[in-house]
Amino acid sequence: MRVFLTMIFALISILTATAPAESIDLPKLNIEPVCRGIAKQARTPAEKGGPDLTFDDCLATEREIREQLVNKWSEFAPADKEHCVRETTMGGESSYTELITCLEMARDVRELYSSGRSERNH
Repeated sequence: MRVFLTMIFALISILTATAPAESIDLPKLNIEPVCRGIAKQARTPAEKGGPDLTFDDCLATEREIREQLVNKWSEFAPADKEHCVRETTMGGESSYTELITCLEMARDVRELYSSGRSERNH
């Protein structure tokens, strides 16, 4: 459900953006709370097929994804960065996994929308 809502918000931000957003920096997220939650769930005996990550595994994965974001940050549209950072940091637990997913989905929606427009113009 959250993924669907993120796609809807990304599409709305793309369609309603009229002016370029200010340059936004890659935030420094506190990933410990989300990793604690993931590690706690992984130890639950009833878990089936879920994330089987220890706290340290989760931190390592989040740090790797942050490095990917450092390298790709300039490739994302400023409006998408602004939207996704706001989306990722609202409500408490934040993760780079959520941030990169939002950015990639927003980019893909933007590309689909622009390719659909160019196909209609031909």
